[in-house]
Order: sequence, then structure tokens, then C-alpha cells
Amino acid sequence: MPEALRPIVRQLAMNFCERWWIMMIRGIAAVVFGVLCFTMPGLVLTSLVFLFGAYAILDGVFGVSLALFGRKEIEDWWVLLLWGLVGIGAGVLTFANPQITELVLVFYIAAWALASGVLQIALAIRLRKEIEGEWLLIAAGVLSIVTGVALMARPDQGAVALVWVIGSYAIAFGIVLAVLALKTRSFGKRLAQM
Repeated sequence: MPEALRPIVRQLAMNFCERWWIMMIRGIAAVVFGVLCFTMPGLVLTSLVFLFGAYAILDGVFGVSLALFGRKEIEDWWVLLLWGLVGIGAGVLTFANPQITELVLVFYIAAWALASGVLQIALAIRLRKEIEGEWLLIAAGVLSIVTGVALMARPDQGAVALVWVIGSYAIAFGIVLAVLALKTRSFGKRLAQM
């Protein structure tokens, strides 16, 4: 890397690492959502619609926040913004149509998971030289894509099966984000000491 770019890259990495807590909150929210799916498997479709809508909007708001906080330091901040807007859009669509059928809900969730996964992988690739543990973000993206494909392949499954699939995805995704947040925090401390 050219010597002139080192301070810029270091500042970008520091700013990303200072906001590790945003990623941790997203991870905790995903795990809480997943646990709710497992502890209440008999949810009616309307409850699932509102749970998913709230989670998608919350996840999107955190993604948009991260993009806006880092827009001056992160060259490709628009990828984060797009990722957040996809989540907000999926949540708004869900709340705008609470009587949607199970099949439509499956496709809403599958499309959101696919789009989020692709954007997470793109972000990890863009940041691979600036952050440590980018493979965790790639793993979260792959998990999102696999979940989206699985939901599209079996849209006829019942609401309870959907709750279990979504719950499993949310818990796994949340754990991956929480681990990545801790690694980012640790990396930020080491970077600050350099």
C-alpha cells in the first residue's frame, strides 16, 4: 500500500472499529428474535408478520446508521446504506400488508435474505484489507443466501416450519455478528496502540 494511503486506511479502520457496538446490537437483536421464534412456535401468521417486520426495520435502521456515520471515511458506504434500505423496505412492506398469505411472506423474507446476503458479501470483500475477521461477514452473507434459497425452494411449508427456519437463521446470524463485533472491537484496540 502506498505510504500516503496508510493514514487514510488507518482512520477508516479506526472509525469502523469504534462503531463495533452497532454490529453487537444487531447481533443481539437477531438472537432475541430467533429465541422468540423457538419459544413461541405456535405463532399465528400475523404475529410472525409483525415480528419479522420489526426485526427487518430495526436491522435496516442500524445498517443505514452505520453507513451514514461512516460515509466520509468509507468509500463504499452506499453498500451499507443499500443493505439497510433493503431491510427497512422489507419491514415496511410487511407492516403495510399484515394480511399477506404465508406464501407471500415466505417470498418477502427469502428476497430480503438473498439481497442482504449478497450485500454482506460485497461489503466484506470491499473491507477485507481494512478489517480483521471479514470471513465472519462473508459467512453471515452465505447463511443469508442459503436461508433465502431454502425458503424459495420450499414455500409451501407451514407457518411453524417457517418460524423454525427463520429462528435458526436469526440465531446463527446474530451469533456471527456478535463475534465479528467483538473481533472488530479487539482489532480497534490493537490499532489504537500502533
